[in-house]
Amino acid sequence: MNKLLKPETNSGKREGETSPVNRRSFLRAAGIATSLGTIALTSACKDDETEPMPGGNGDTVDLGSGDVGVLNYAYALEQLEAAFYSQVITTPYMGMTDAEKTILTDIRDHEIIHREFFKAALGDKAIKGLTPNFASIDFTKKDAVLGAAKLFEDTGVAAYNGAGKLLKDGGNLLLAGKIVSVEARHAAVIRDMINPKSADFAGDDILDANGMDKAIAPADILNAVKGYVKETITGANVGK
Repeated sequence: MNKLLKPETNSGKREGETSPVNRRSFLRAAGIATSLGTIALTSACKDDETEPMPGGNGDTVDLGSGDVGVLNYAYALEQLEAAFYSQVITTPYMGMTDAEKTILTDIRDHEIIHREFFKAALGDKAIKGLTPNFASIDFTKKDAVLGAAKLFEDTGVAAYNGAGKLLKDGGNLLLAGKIVSVEARHAAVIRDMINPKSADFAGDDILDANGMDKAIAPADILNAVKGYVKETITGANVGK
């Protein structure tokens, strides 16, 4: 498996040490705030008349170019996350507490909002629905699920950070910034579920020496996630 996406097992955890009321409040508020940008993003995509219409060709999906390519890239990642958390809630791991289910359900709802947000905004320029491949994840085990959630969230933050500079429209960049901040909240709460009350919510493995989140280029992210999607995603022209 690519080093960028390497699940970590749960260690040093203390069962039930979560604060569902406070976390649920800020997670829900973050999701609602993100959805409010749909109209602005839709307008930006419709104005981008020069962009080609990406789509699937058999098992290959071309994300397209320019801002549309970047937004389709984000849409692909949100599809993956939404599918993952939907599976988590549909088939809860053994021993899932009410507090854990509350947090994971709220994250699922946010990822679905994000997925539908991009789908509606891109309109006929949106890529097709992708087919997830989670065969390597044991959804019956807490360690496996939270380890996968951690790698998906950490990778999502790095992906948005790496693609932001490719956006040409300031409105699209602003909205991407609002979404990546929600993904970072997800990443922090998942890390805290794995290792409660530790400093791992912002560990050295995701921050650089300046205390900033890492930024990873689309090509590296797509290579890292390819094992979790049945289609081949082509992003050679993203941002061009």
